[in-house]
Amino acid sequence: MAAWGPVMLVGNGAKGVPLGPDCPVEMVRTVSPVELTPLVELTRGGHSECLHFGAVAVVDRHGSVLVHAGNPHGVSFTRSTLKALQALPLLQSGAAKDLGLSQAELALLCASHNGEPLHVQTAESILAKAGQDYRVLRCGCHVPGLFTLLDTAPPEGLVYDERHHNCSGKHAGFVAMCVQQGWPIEDYTEPAHPLQRAVRATVARAVGMREEDMPMGIDGCSAPNYAMPLARLAYGYARLATGAADTEFGDSFALLGEAMTAHPDLVSGTGRNDLALMRAGRGDWISKIGADGVQVVASKSRSEAFAIKISDGNKPALYAATISVLEQLGWMDEVQAAELDAWRGADILNARGLRVGARSACFALKGEI
Repeated sequence: MAAWGPVMLVGNGAKGVPLGPDCPVEMVRTVSPVELTPLVELTRGGHSECLHFGAVAVVDRHGSVLVHAGNPHGVSFTRSTLKALQALPLLQSGAAKDLGLSQAELALLCASHNGEPLHVQTAESILAKAGQDYRVLRCGCHVPGLFTLLDTAPPEGLVYDERHHNCSGKHAGFVAMCVQQGWPIEDYTEPAHPLQRAVRATVARAVGMREEDMPMGIDGCSAPNYAMPLARLAYGYARLATGAADTEFGDSFALLGEAMTAHPDLVSGTGRNDLALMRAGRGDWISKIGADGVQVVASKSRSEAFAIKISDGNKPALYAATISVLEQLGWMDEVQAAELDAWRGADILNARGLRVGARSACFALKGEI
């Protein structure tokens, strides 16, 4: 659980404490990483078998923690939830406009995709507008997620490359930014590269932190990734959901938020969690999942967002916790609840399809809703 400590706690952790960029330094202190709480329980034969611990932070666009479970200020790596914020420099610099990136291409910048044909073609299009091809990408390659994440065998003779990597959209955007700014391409993932320095500075502004307070690690795609309190991550997405009304990044947030909700298939893909959530959200919810148990969901109509971390990274537990938060917050109507019921993973089935256990959320958000 090293990613959870030391934990940065802002203020006294109470409802309504602002976490915005103007929060005085003297309000920041370090506490012990002991404030995880059980979020999801698995039972078998009516007896408890597994508990998945974690935390939830629900935050508004002003940075106030509205409700929470566990420690809303527990520090976690953001993984792919960070992608929408990593795309900000491309829009803020004018590079996206200069290159004529489409709404669909903006959506792919924020994607953890399946490597389906539409994803590959859109990544190629971004690179072509920058005068480059997939060989400049530094994300590496893996079997397309369409097969690995859905547990299906790839066809015999399948050929895949960097375009099929789930982060190829983000990396294509990185390359486009470098071309537009005249920066070198060959080392664009290095933390000291001008691109990554710009990303770090912009992400810090978006979540209201100092750069030096965001621990850095290297993500699976070789790009720098940053750890931060869950409440700060949720704050960044509450601002994203605020769109044009955000006083600092409004135009960029509006473009990115609209792109993600208009093209959820590009942000994720067939059978994926983000696709299901954004379709059910009917244009209101911005959803982004990250590796190892991180999820953020924002509501445009409310200018609020919540971030979840499951400490052991279990995906079914994360999905179940996310649906429970939506339910507890009252964001879902009956139709949406029915659409997303399968993501609770309530029934645990064995290889014969027999129901042998149950999965359920076991937490209540604290504070007035």
